[in-house]
Amino acid sequence: MASGIFLLLDDIAALMDDVVLMSKIATKKTAGILGDDLAVNAEKASGFVSSREIPVLWAITKGSLLNKAIILPFAFILSYFLPTSITVILSLGAVYLAYEGAEKIYEYFVPHHQADTTVKTENLTEEAILAMEKDKIKSAVITDFILSIEIVIIALGTVLEKTIATQIMVVTFIAVLATVGVYGIVALIVRMDDFGIFLSKKSNTLIQSIGNILIKALPLVIKSLAFIGTIALLLVSGGIFKHNIPYFHHFLESFPALVSEFTLGLAIGIIAFFVVSSVQWFWKKFVTKKE
Repeated sequence: MASGIFLLLDDIAALMDDVVLMSKIATKKTAGILGDDLAVNAEKASGFVSSREIPVLWAITKGSLLNKAIILPFAFILSYFLPTSITVILSLGAVYLAYEGAEKIYEYFVPHHQADTTVKTENLTEEAILAMEKDKIKSAVITDFILSIEIVIIALGTVLEKTIATQIMVVTFIAVLATVGVYGIVALIVRMDDFGIFLSKKSNTLIQSIGNILIKALPLVIKSLAFIGTIALLLVSGGIFKHNIPYFHHFLESFPALVSEFTLGLAIGIIAFFVVSSVQWFWKKFVTKKE
């Protein structure tokens, strides 16, 4: 009886060791998309009245947790009954990531003229402001749903050969980490300027200088995250192509992995961007025009 208990404990310990090891690998694989998730959500969670930033961010966080609760069961069911579909979805997701990265690079070099969408809230009623917040929260949660699918599938792709129990524990850990970690950092970022204003009002000159630096640094931090997120998107997508599609296994084999994966992600991203842009042009030119 005692030996059976010890064997069970040994099996549990071995399983947890495997979970910890695979969680580390999955975290590395999803780090790129988590960086993009952080950049996107930092931008979407900013721009609110200071007193409403944390409540709005909490509402988005709850929406993100609900997204994960919806996505995870479907992902595990597919992995158990149709594991090959995970590789297909992973590859399609990689095309989307590559396209998104290429689109961001294109918009950087060929910026689109955008009208000022900043809404003045001084003359709006409380109901109108809450309605605006609700719309932005809904938009952020929808974006999070798309990114959550990518995170879950990428994490699941690293443990496909493991048992379903290991898959559930590893991917669920990554999903929770993605929500708590990303939105925790976003909360710190969106409150950075408020903390800077607080410091700038102190009598000490050095503390005032630090406060002013924090105020000026916020937009730079968000832009930097967007840049890092773009590079990460191409690296993640290129890595997925190279490791999951045999045709690309030896792509630029003599080059460092970062170079070959980035180049592959960028190349496929450019092709995807050209195809999508061509379809959009054709639709506007011929279909919409006829209507």
